[in-house]
Amino acid sequence: ARPLTLYPAIDLKDGACVRLRRGEMDDATVYSDNPGAQAAAWQAAGFEWLHVVDLNGAFAGSSVNAPAVRAIIEATTLPVQLGGGLRDMKGIETWLSSGVTRVILGSVAVKNPDLVREACKAFPGRIVAGIDARAGRVATEGWAEVSDMEATDLAVRMQDAGVAAIIFTEISRDGMLEGLDIDQTVALSHAVQVPVIASGGVGTIAHLAALHDAARTAPGIEGVIVGRALYDGRVAPAEALRVLGAC
Repeated sequence: ARPLTLYPAIDLKDGACVRLRRGEMDDATVYSDNPGAQAAAWQAAGFEWLHVVDLNGAFAGSSVNAPAVRAIIEATTLPVQLGGGLRDMKGIETWLSSGVTRVILGSVAVKNPDLVREACKAFPGRIVAGIDARAGRVATEGWAEVSDMEATDLAVRMQDAGVAAIIFTEISRDGMLEGLDIDQTVALSHAVQVPVIASGGVGTIAHLAALHDAARTAPGIEGVIVGRALYDGRVAPAEALRVLGAC
């Protein structure tokens, strides 16, 4: 099977690197108060991308952890994809001109698809849709609201809008270390032609191996985001990269 990209997650809350359980802001574990050093460590470990989320921004609707994001960009030469609170063209333009390689549009993808289209036209190849679902239904506003839209329907709309990739997260599994929702991820990847990045629930090397196996029949699956399991030491970077065929 093709190699999959592993995107280590740097989730920012109040300037620190944290991980949440099931997206609950008051259930956060702080792993580092130096996001730049964390970014440099992930680069040294052999990863080729960074996945950065401004958690406060996701709730506030604007970038809150800008100094921490800038510290990450300055500390590493890796491409960064950034999500959380990006709701308008000004915010998107600001980050794409400040060294971020791709921006992730989440809630706004549901509420303002015209903005996604406009951003994709202005910045081809640099806009990613973040689709977060609870039991197949799309959730927005830092996962606080669940809509009645099916994740696969939104994925098709985002593909039509011109996004470069789709990040799919099953919220009920996020931060729980119990495994990805591979069935949903595979189904979503079959519904679209753009690359799909899996997210939410990786807790062991076996979970990564299972995704790699699934990708044999779902060639649209491009990569996987891993957070808590890396920080807790449950997944060793070198072994993860080997299992995903990335080295």
